[in-house]
Amino acid sequence: MPLNLSFTSKVFPVDTIELEGHKEQIVKGGRHLFPLLPKAFEGIHQIGVIGWGSQGPAQAQNLRDSLTGSGIKVKVGLRAGSSSMDEARQAGFIEQDGTLGEMFEVMRESDLVLLLIADGAMAELYEQVLQNLKPGATLGLSHGFLIGHMKNVGASFPDNINVIGVCPKGMGPSVRRLYVQGMSVNGAGINSSFAIEQDIDGRATDLALGWSVAIGSPYTFQTTLESEYKSDIYGERGILLGAVHGIIESLYQRFVSQGMSREDAFRNSAEAITGPISRIISKNGLIAVYEAVGADGRREFEAAYASAYPAVKEILAEIYDEVASGNEIRSVILAGDRLKSQPMGKIDGTEAWKVGQDVRAERIDENIPLNPTTAGVYIATMMAQIDILLANNHPYSEVANESVIEAVDSLNPYMHARGVSYMVDNCSTTARLGSRKWAPRFDYILTQDSYVKLDEKQDLNKALIPAFKGHKIHQVIEACAKLRPSVDIFVE
Repeated sequence: MPLNLSFTSKVFPVDTIELEGHKEQIVKGGRHLFPLLPKAFEGIHQIGVIGWGSQGPAQAQNLRDSLTGSGIKVKVGLRAGSSSMDEARQAGFIEQDGTLGEMFEVMRESDLVLLLIADGAMAELYEQVLQNLKPGATLGLSHGFLIGHMKNVGASFPDNINVIGVCPKGMGPSVRRLYVQGMSVNGAGINSSFAIEQDIDGRATDLALGWSVAIGSPYTFQTTLESEYKSDIYGERGILLGAVHGIIESLYQRFVSQGMSREDAFRNSAEAITGPISRIISKNGLIAVYEAVGADGRREFEAAYASAYPAVKEILAEIYDEVASGNEIRSVILAGDRLKSQPMGKIDGTEAWKVGQDVRAERIDENIPLNPTTAGVYIATMMAQIDILLANNHPYSEVANESVIEAVDSLNPYMHARGVSYMVDNCSTTARLGSRKWAPRFDYILTQDSYVKLDEKQDLNKALIPAFKGHKIHQVIEACAKLRPSVDIFVE
């Protein structure tokens, strides 16, 4: 059974949704709630946004825009001499009006401190961070990585601060882009989860909900920071980045070996996933892809699905164990020193991604094929990830967001516009490390196991298809899809 969580708010209306017989509480966001933000942030005079990586620019600007006229200052804190200072100034945060300063100074001044620095830096600096928070302050996290690291090293938070989480289910540029695109449309933004790790004064829940509403979340659902970091780090290594990277590499080579041109192989693998497959899932769900491939395509889909699901589930189960045990977090920390002398390379040098540059430059979206084999492999991996998360009692809304909605409504549109390799090479260090580590495992097991069974027409587990069709996640996704952003993200 998923986590049994509940909350109340003194400020925001709380709705209850039923997901496959399990009730979860949510707050539906929207600009009509912005007048409630001063009450949610009562006692907060300054919000310090620490860091200017992926989430920092988006959240700082969204908070500033949402809180205009409230009297609450949003101030960005960066390392002295940081190369990001100029970027923050260009976004309107400047020293002269007190909205830009040195990070520890901003921490000491602020009532709510949003720690949005890189995971490795967080692990290195968290003791200094905690020492610089004033008693009664609230520490905000947008990822549970720090919780996992502190658990590994046996550390705990001081008992005189609140600790909350608001975790957008998309990368920072999506959080900002949808907020801006939806300025005239209520409910535009990226969904977020929220969590209360420590509440010393009864304000933590409304502070977290206010933060989520202010950054533009169409809806906010509850989780724990431990559940969040497990599902988030796991998802990055799975269908969100690592798995899709490995799937495309394997399918591209397979299609070329079957006689397709290199351009058509890329269209039938990468373009199919980030284009029609993602669009159909986003609007109509997973089953709609199965229906869209047609009668002949369904047999091909079923064979691909049944050959891929057992193999990728084996890898995904291993990834979850590595995340839950703390090993993946340890590996990110250990990589810190190595990366100083051996920076990560890029993945865009292989044939598939080079071919993809030209294909995307000449793209006509209407002509991208909906390849049934590609759809079967991709959705089998998505479903295997879903089943692992459900087996580990994650909330239904978290499962749907981390396995489906974040992929098709946030990451895949960026991949479609700029390339899968671009996305893998320009995400967080934690995600980049995970993708590079696990993508080859997906590539290998699909090529060496799944496709061999497919080509040799080995007996496949036919029960997997009715299990897919009747899976409870479809109702969950349908319910969650009603709360998706009210505008589609547009990426140039």
